[in-house]
Amino acid sequence: MTVAGLVLAAGAGRRLGRPKALVEWDGEPLVRRAARLLRVGGCDPVHVVVGAASGRLPPLPSAVPVVNPQWRDGLGSSLLRGLDSLPGVADAVVVVLVDQPWLTPAAVRRVRAAYVAGAVVAVASYAGRPGHPVLLSRVTWPLIAPYATGDRGARDFLGARADLVTPVLCDGSPADVDTPADLARAQAPHEV
Repeated sequence: MTVAGLVLAAGAGRRLGRPKALVEWDGEPLVRRAARLLRVGGCDPVHVVVGAASGRLPPLPSAVPVVNPQWRDGLGSSLLRGLDSLPGVADAVVVVLVDQPWLTPAAVRRVRAAYVAGAVVAVASYAGRPGHPVLLSRVTWPLIAPYATGDRGARDFLGARADLVTPVLCDGSPADVDTPADLARAQAPHEV
């Protein structure tokens, strides 16, 4: 089974004041950290959807940048652009957001393992709350399109098709970095 990785990193980071993809975290841009997270977690290939920062990206070793010209339309357009970019050999994809630096490779491996065990959709669960990473098998990709609009990615699809979702208990944290205050308070407790 081929499980790809997809980083959604196209936004401008309005509340942060700059694209989150370019934010340094422990000396590494968040976009590179997220791509490495997926690679270390066993995903191949890894695609990174970019937009606002596409002309200023650092090199992304072992990842394919995918420009979303409609990035201003929101997260939904980036998810759909990313899914469309994946090769036909990809049976499933693990999706992460660029602004969640506490996600762990173990969480990626766990959602991948749920897919190998038969899950159609696997969603990381933290203390009973769903978060990322999210694994979507290829059969779900056409079903997501009507739900992925504006700043809504697959969340509404997951709610509407809860019968397809397998929760996967994970360590780490799905917390994100949205504001300068978040960034100032944040400390990276996990190495990826």
